[in-house]
Amino acid sequence: MQPPDAWVCSSSRRGRMDLRRAAGHSTPCQPVLHSPELTLSVSCLQPGCFGYPLSIFFIVINEFCERFSYYGMRAVLVLYFKYFLRWDDNFSTAIYHTFVALCYLTPILGALIADSWLGKFKTIVSLSIVYTIGQAVMAVGSINDLTDHNRDGTPDSIVTHIALSMTGLILIALGTGGIKPCVSAFGGDQFEDHQEKQRSRFFSLFYLAINAGSLISTVITPILRAQQCGIHSKQQCYPLAFGVPAALMAVSLIVFVTGSGMYKKIQPQGNIMVQVCKCIGFAIKNRFRHRSKEYPKREHWLDWASEKYSKRLITQTKMVLKVLFLYIPLPMFWALFDQQGSRWTLQATTMDGNFGAIQIQPDQMQTVNPILIVIMVPVVDTVIYPLIKKCKINFTPLRKITVGMFLAGLAFIAAALVQLQIDKSLPVFPAAGQSQIKIINLGTDNARVTFLPQNVNVTVEPLHGTDYRTFETSQLQYVMVASGSNSTRLNAFSTGGDRYTLTVKNTVSDIAAKWLLDNVTSKPEEGKNLIRFINNSPWTVNVTMGDADFGELTPLSATNYSVFSGGRTDKIMVSTNVTNCTATSNSLGFGGAYTVIINECSGNVTALNYSQDIPPNTVHMAWQIPQYFILTCGEVVFSVTGLEFSYSQAPSNMKSVLQAGWLLTVAVGNIIVLIVAGASKLSQQWAEYVLFAALLFAVCIIFSVMAYFYTYIDPNEIEAQLDEEEKQVKKDPDLQEKEEEKEVEAVSRM
Repeated sequence: MQPPDAWVCSSSRRGRMDLRRAAGHSTPCQPVLHSPELTLSVSCLQPGCFGYPLSIFFIVINEFCERFSYYGMRAVLVLYFKYFLRWDDNFSTAIYHTFVALCYLTPILGALIADSWLGKFKTIVSLSIVYTIGQAVMAVGSINDLTDHNRDGTPDSIVTHIALSMTGLILIALGTGGIKPCVSAFGGDQFEDHQEKQRSRFFSLFYLAINAGSLISTVITPILRAQQCGIHSKQQCYPLAFGVPAALMAVSLIVFVTGSGMYKKIQPQGNIMVQVCKCIGFAIKNRFRHRSKEYPKREHWLDWASEKYSKRLITQTKMVLKVLFLYIPLPMFWALFDQQGSRWTLQATTMDGNFGAIQIQPDQMQTVNPILIVIMVPVVDTVIYPLIKKCKINFTPLRKITVGMFLAGLAFIAAALVQLQIDKSLPVFPAAGQSQIKIINLGTDNARVTFLPQNVNVTVEPLHGTDYRTFETSQLQYVMVASGSNSTRLNAFSTGGDRYTLTVKNTVSDIAAKWLLDNVTSKPEEGKNLIRFINNSPWTVNVTMGDADFGELTPLSATNYSVFSGGRTDKIMVSTNVTNCTATSNSLGFGGAYTVIINECSGNVTALNYSQDIPPNTVHMAWQIPQYFILTCGEVVFSVTGLEFSYSQAPSNMKSVLQAGWLLTVAVGNIIVLIVAGASKLSQQWAEYVLFAALLFAVCIIFSVMAYFYTYIDPNEIEAQLDEEEKQVKKDPDLQEKEEEKEVEAVSRM
């Protein structure tokens, strides 16, 4: 029954005592013995508001800050590996999934510590301190200036940064995983038995805090990462992107400790997982001892534990193992799902993130998932499922899980199709033994270029250029250049694997032809642009673009490439001894390389031409939304249904065992990514997506067969039967003696 003060701050006698205590008046805390579990807790008269214990608001705020800290750090992690630590895509993905797997393995350790040793409160506080230290170490390890003693913009000792980063990640995994099973359960402990409705609403609020923290941090931290910061050189601001989550984790810890005096703290009472493991271990050992045929078979192999453990524990363990057996194929779903933060984020780095007035960072695309979750959960519950029910389709929980796995496979097929389009837009760079050459005609006459001995002829119009052409370096000997009435011959280069630009300009007396080593054999990273200048004017000029100073350029000379952020325009200033000229650069997209030709500087006006060396990203990030949508639909019917099914099939006191098993499937899924990605050796990313989809489809078929033969049970009914049997034993002592005699006889045979 709902108390009368459910929707107003407590005004009862107990409420007034709580308010006095909050104001500084002491109210005694008394140990309370709860039945039938016989668990001891320290119960203080708790302040309340709107029928809720005031302490839960500290827990909800704590969870919001912690989730902000975790997901904010994780959102930029794979890009930090690739662009700061300079690891390749495969190694970055491997370390990312190793970290996620560790985060989902440590909850078992946290549950054991909380239930068997420290209790939930002390476990949360202790591991939150470890967690905060880990985030701080991570932020310090990402400071470029920490080891950049020569101030060239790159760390002098990358090993130091790797060591700090790995130490930080291990501490974070221990902290976040360790407190994961404790915080929500600790919040539930704050309610009295008559507050079931408030407890249910608390878990809804708790889930909202998780999603809010995840969503907000995944939006904010990529923006922080994209900022430029540094003492000696400006770099992407990973210290800020990791430092803000570290600060939020510190706030989380402070808020949680602040509410310490209001919490109801249940003393550790032993962990049911330990009892289950001991029961299983004893059954296996006992069965091995009695493997000869002289011992009669038992109905179930767990019945071999009956000599030491109660029938209730054995029966409950059977129910749990029956569900855990169904968990075996489930890690494959998580192997695909968690690649949102690795492979899909890396895929987004090769795409165009220009959404008009908003520039989306590659790691911000992950926000599509929590946004769609908020939308799809109520839609599926209130629209999709009722429609399926009206169609007389028996959409059982296991069928929902099967559909969720199938949808995740389809999402990776969609990702593969997007990757194929990306691959079509990528330039082909020279292999070893090959060279690529483009021609830029800086003159006012047509230029004719002949590559010998292949006898390949190319004509280039004035102030135009060609695309790159590929030649076998060993077969190209020299190049003939003719323009107007002049001609000249240039020797070819001897080294392969590079790109070259041949600049040609016809003058009054001869032809000025020059090789430029482009020194770029890959697309610019993170959607940035590479820009260089060629001085086609008759004067020596000084060139700046934005904050970059290209220095002095003599006629027909070229600068090296400099890196600029994509999707923006910059002010170009060209200075001569006579005048200063300015112009605004074209908006050059994302991920391209360009040569800007300075033709003239007069009357404060600069005449410029642009030659595209590497095309920009042309596949828009919006094409990732369908794969996120399909995967999110799969998550809604898989994850939510999976937890619901597990709880409906588990004994009342063993739901934590299944929770640990569920988290373990996430860890194993991330380990599968390491194994498959490492063993496949596929050179094409789209092929790897198809491989993962095919594996999940195969596992989906296996799971559907397992689900077909599964028989649903009612744990409450089974436990009621056990209660009835125990009552009968108590009423009939002779029956109990007979059972004990059987156990003694069985033990004597051991």
